[in-house]
Amino acid sequence: MKIATYNVNGINARLPRLLEWLDEQKPDIVCLQELKADGERIPEKAMAEAGYGAVWHGQKGFNGVAILAREAEPREFGRGLPGDPEDEQSRYIEAEIGDVIVASIYLPNGNPQPGPKFDYKLQWMERLLARAEELFALERPVVLAGDYNVIPTDEDTHSVDAMKNDALTQPESRAAFRRLAAMGWTDAIRARFPSGKIWTYWDYQAGAWQRDAGFRIDHLMLSPVAADRLCAAGVDKEYRGREKASDHTPVWIELAEA
Repeated sequence: MKIATYNVNGINARLPRLLEWLDEQKPDIVCLQELKADGERIPEKAMAEAGYGAVWHGQKGFNGVAILAREAEPREFGRGLPGDPEDEQSRYIEAEIGDVIVASIYLPNGNPQPGPKFDYKLQWMERLLARAEELFALERPVVLAGDYNVIPTDEDTHSVDAMKNDALTQPESRAAFRRLAAMGWTDAIRARFPSGKIWTYWDYQAGAWQRDAGFRIDHLMLSPVAADRLCAAGVDKEYRGREKASDHTPVWIELAEA
């Protein structure tokens, strides 16, 4: 079973690239982020024609998450994170496909920091940790996949100095991510590639792609049952270089069948 996460940076703007990738790579489950669409703007028909059932949690103009399943209909397992009834941002959705539970996560960026946006990021991460604890207790194969907007370590960025004041590298952001790992969730990419430069995002500015000046912020965190089934993991880097590509690229894992 191949499970991927992909921040598309506008699903309608990137629809040709998304459909191209789905056709070429044929992932079984896909977590999408930053749809920037809701209602009739969500391309449900195009996904169905590509062979994917879907659950959507859209939002007009920004945010938005979805989970796709190839030749299957995902069963929604949860929508939005508990803990803040006033939070209307569409950043989290869960679905059950077969015996696997998958969450698509679009964690707040948090810039500029310090400030209210950074405070919201940290509060959101606390809510994510609480939900992760509940899912962990199920003792099932669970994958928390998405754009975490956290660079976990200095090794995960092209330039520590350039990112030192960014919300993505602040000690509080990294500490919350470490707490997820300490709970028992496995960072799939680092489980397969313990060291080295593995980027998932390259900014559109300053020739970042051409200079390979990226960083790693798209993660798949696995419950112990899922981690035991991990066969492979990787980053589809070359898709970032295609015409009108997202600034992120797909990241994927393969799990053995139960």
